[in-house]
Amino acid sequence: MTAPLFVSTEWLAGQLGQPDLVVVDASWYLPAAGRNGKAEYLERHVPGAVFFDLDGISDPNTDLPHMLPSAEAFAAAVGALGISESKRIVVYDGAGLFSAPRVWWTFKVFGASDVLLLEGGLPAWIAEGRPTEAGAASPAPASFKATLNAAMVADIGRVEQTLADRSAQVLDARPNDRFSGSVPELRPGIPSGHMPGALNLPSSKVVRSGAIIPENELRAALDTSGVDLDRPVITSCGSGVTAAILWVALESIGKTPLALYDGSWTEWGSSGKPVVTDAG
Repeated sequence: MTAPLFVSTEWLAGQLGQPDLVVVDASWYLPAAGRNGKAEYLERHVPGAVFFDLDGISDPNTDLPHMLPSAEAFAAAVGALGISESKRIVVYDGAGLFSAPRVWWTFKVFGASDVLLLEGGLPAWIAEGRPTEAGAASPAPASFKATLNAAMVADIGRVEQTLADRSAQVLDARPNDRFSGSVPELRPGIPSGHMPGALNLPSSKVVRSGAIIPENELRAALDTSGVDLDRPVITSCGSGVTAAILWVALESIGKTPLALYDGSWTEWGSSGKPVVTDAG
């Protein structure tokens, strides 16, 4: 049996205020969504929740979006949010299940032992009439002992080698039209298309009402995408966010991915590496 990945809104409501619990608002949106995660957090969030700035808690030494920071920088940032690696951490977002998996994965990469996702996210919490509060939280600082689990993170060299020797499958979470190259990429100057040999399962197809779809449907979607569940998988997407949704989906059926490609298509597509489209 796989370990639980989600908690219910009812469970969280009963746990609020416990000293070993930290609730994290991980809301982040693509530019086209016209939404601002931090502004929405300040307007309304689960009581006591702290805000994880996905762009702010990232590597400042690269032009690639929200790449993982160093262990030291991560420890300092989340320590300031009152989070230690031994706390129980519950992560949610304002879309239901979009950016929260990336932050969940990031905590796990740096050694947090008890990280869970809120099923349904903030939309479910609000729809049920549960309390919210406004303004920024003021947690007491904590010490987070961060250790990077480098095996969970794939860089461009590892992905290129994986595609060449077929030691693992690369599964791309972007929408099919971007994967196929039939529409432009979201970021200027980056071609649409995909890596040679990559598979495609849009993250939107594995999420329903802020949760992963039932196992039978998920297995069918993976099979339709050409995924062999007996072989390792590296997840990818546009910039490393929705790749984490596929990670959660695979882990939910006991098939934890080998790694997540942090730079994802933004790095690959801007690097001069081969790009494949349906047009050839």
